[in-house]
Order: sequence, then structure tokens, then C-alpha cells
Amino acid sequence: MSTHTETTSPKRYPRVLSIAGSDSGGGAGIQADLKTFSALGCFGMTAITAITAQNTQGVRAIHGVPPEMLRDQIDAVVSDIGVDAVKIGMLHSPEVVEVVAQAIARYQLRHVVLDPVMVATSGDRLIAAETVQVLVQQLFPLVSVITPNLDEAELLLGRAIAGVEALPEAAQALLALGAPAVLLKGGHLSGSQVVDLLLQTDRAPLRLASQRIESRNVHGTGCTLSSAIAAHLAMGLDLPQAVSQARAYILGAIAAGADVQTGQGHGPLNHGFAPVAMKIIELHR
Repeated sequence: MSTHTETTSPKRYPRVLSIAGSDSGGGAGIQADLKTFSALGCFGMTAITAITAQNTQGVRAIHGVPPEMLRDQIDAVVSDIGVDAVKIGMLHSPEVVEVVAQAIARYQLRHVVLDPVMVATSGDRLIAAETVQVLVQQLFPLVSVITPNLDEAELLLGRAIAGVEALPEAAQALLALGAPAVLLKGGHLSGSQVVDLLLQTDRAPLRLASQRIESRNVHGTGCTLSSAIAAHLAMGLDLPQAVSQARAYILGAIAAGADVQTGQGHGPLNHGFAPVAMKIIELHR
């Protein structure tokens, strides 16, 4: 008689950590990230960098979390639950940037998506000027991709980006700052199409274009896109696939929330327009 006992392989969810600021209005920041992770079937976790008092009309106040508390949040999550991908958002001070860079190096975190949040949809600046240089020097070489919008790209490069035809050269200049890949988002350009460009050091450029969706409810689009990319990387897609799938998700979320009024300013997307069951990954021993 056989004494072999069959055992089932352990299972877990795709795990995504958001290191970002809190948006009290629920449309951006960690709130948008958690909604996105859930909508795409991932298990979301957070390490809060700052608390903001904001709504659809703007940012009223920002209170930074002490760097030691941020470090403890990251350590607590990574040491117990583990992380398959990371989305990084609002980092408001050099000390906060250093904590995040040290954590990535210490834990050898992979699939890191950096959304260099510098300006809110309302136009409010969210990052101190002295932080930008530290962000570029310490974090860009450690991440998988950066996802600046046009305003952030212009701030990083110190010059204007005139139109769609200027995107390739601007993306190349951003790549030269040290990140292995850049998704330059052209949504702030005028025109009936929205054109984004993914540039990697070891692949041909990927141009992504779609019809512009007219909506006032675009608060948190950058947070949502970067967190969707991280979610798809956590599920095993490569970067071009993750970007394409994330872009499809955000277009659906914008369209589904275009005719809804939430607040008096720039409302949020409809993150839950197409909910899916939580993904489960089977771990092979």
C-alpha cells in the first residue's frame, strides 16, 4: 500500500504595494491605487508617504509621514506578505525618497513603477523643488519604468515639449536620466487623439494612440495608470503588455465615469466599471 500523501501546491494572490500619498477625496493616491488593484484582481497594500486634505477642487494641505514610519510600513508589509510589484507615487521630500530607494535595494524589489507625481490635476504642486534631483539620482536607476505626464516631463527636462512629434526625442532624453524605461504620456497635448510613447533601452519604441474621451472626471488618471501597470506586471505580463492592458483599463474607467458628477471639480474615474474576481497564483514548489 502506498504511503505517499498528495499535497496541494500553495496559492496566493498577486501582491502589489503602493508607496504613495493619501487622497482624502478618494480619487487619486493610494485610494485610487487600491481600487485599481482590486478591480484587476490583485491584493493591494500601502505604505503612506503623506496625508493630504484634498477634494475634487484642489489640495488644501499636505502632512508628510515621518520617514521612520514610512520605513516601518514597507518593512512590515514586505517581511510578512511579500511583494510582486510596486507602484510609487507622491514622494514629497528627499528623506522620503531615500527611504524608498533603500527599501528597493534592501529587499531587491522587482517590477517597480514610478509615477513621478509633481503636480495635481488641479494644478497644485505636490513635490518640493529640491526633491526632484534626489528622485532622479537615487530612484530612477532602481525602478522598472517611469510614467511622467507632459507637465512632469517638462519639469524633469527643464524645457517645453511642443507636440506629438516631440515625444520621441523627449522620451529619449528622459531615458538618459537613468531609468531603464519611460512611458511618456501625451494626454495634456491638444488633438482628438491621445498618444503615449513607451521607450525601453533594449526594445523598439511602442506608440500607443487612442481617441480622446471628453470628460471632466480625470482626477487620478496618472495614479490609476501606473498602479494598473504594476498590477499587470505582478500577474506576469512583460512591460509592453502591462502598459497596453493598463491603458485599456484606464480608457474604460474614464469612459464609464464621464457622465457622473462627484464633487464640484475634477471628479474621479469609475475604477470598478468591470470588476473581476481576485486572481490566484499557484506556487510551484
